[in-house]
Amino acid sequence: MAAEERFDLRWGIMATGNIAYTFTKDLLSDPTTRGTTNVHHVVAAVASSSSAEKTRQFLDKLNLSCAGYSSYEELVADSNVDAVYVGTPHSHHFQHVMLALEEGKHVLCEKPLTVNANQAKILCEEARKRKLFLMEAVWTRYLPLTIDIVDKIRQGTIGEVLRVIADTSFGDEVEKTWGTEHRMLNKDLAGGALLDLGIYSLTWVFQCLYHTLPESQRKAPSAVAAQMTLNYLTGADEATSILLTFPTTTPNNVPEWKSQAIAMTNLRVSTDPDGKNTAGPAIRIQGTKGEIQVEGPSFRPERYHIISCSDGNAQRQPCHVEHLIPQGDRGMYWEADEVARCVKAGKLSSDGLPWDEMIAILEVMDEARRQGGLAYPESIEGTHYSAKQ
Repeated sequence: MAAEERFDLRWGIMATGNIAYTFTKDLLSDPTTRGTTNVHHVVAAVASSSSAEKTRQFLDKLNLSCAGYSSYEELVADSNVDAVYVGTPHSHHFQHVMLALEEGKHVLCEKPLTVNANQAKILCEEARKRKLFLMEAVWTRYLPLTIDIVDKIRQGTIGEVLRVIADTSFGDEVEKTWGTEHRMLNKDLAGGALLDLGIYSLTWVFQCLYHTLPESQRKAPSAVAAQMTLNYLTGADEATSILLTFPTTTPNNVPEWKSQAIAMTNLRVSTDPDGKNTAGPAIRIQGTKGEIQVEGPSFRPERYHIISCSDGNAQRQPCHVEHLIPQGDRGMYWEADEVARCVKAGKLSSDGLPWDEMIAILEVMDEARRQGGLAYPESIEGTHYSAKQ
């Protein structure tokens, strides 16, 4: 049998900040070292909206010889670019994704895709209309460890899952570490713990209690209750806890039962205070026959174990996963591989994060912000778009 022809995806990198650097650095790694042979990534262009000098520094730092631009309009107009990675602040995602879609580019946009669900719906419809691929860059979903855990839930390894507890908290000295201008707490940049970190906690909740069901059985939470602490200097949230009830269980959708989840994030207390997981797992996935415990951080876990319960006896079993993240890498290339495979296959969305699920998570965050009293400026929350603004 002839070997499958390799597909090269040509990327345009929109922004030159830390997250864009990390993603691009991962893109440049050899896919065969992680067992990927059918897709390959090419960095075709990079752009900073603030200066040509920032673009040049970015290219030099990564030893790239591709096209460099000082505007995003030039980047999306480049005919050598197939897909655009959007690494700009949350506040600008809606505008920048639309800019790329209107120029006929496939898009991978950093999480959250947009500030609210209405914006996401508009972008999905635009991608559908133009037959372009669109994905939110929740890289955690595509890590081999995450996929392994989701498969075990589907297989019924811990029985019927009824509860998930997920925490993504940093434990920083907020005033000193973030101040008031940093995107983490700046409302003008759609800052706050929920959109930046809490989305990872919600990701674990949804991929365990929602994504593990057949698509026809997936249902959004029937109840959402949120508590939010707003930063006294900026008004963005520095702590958010969300209690969710799902009308189903997983993997067998037992009609008489429901499942619950707690998704937490906090900037002042840490999930893992000593950096050695002494405080316990960042994620607990609890079923009728045991539980899966995942060591943090929730966005990039590298270890988990299963506690199985039978005949009153509990056994702790460490789980080993092939293709852990090598030292020095971040692990973002697995989501990039998914984008390339989907584009190659002509798909508009990824099975790993369908548009409906992405929107359902944004709707939970919308409700949490409503209950917590967190609203962003209309210029950020709105759905008006103009390529000229």
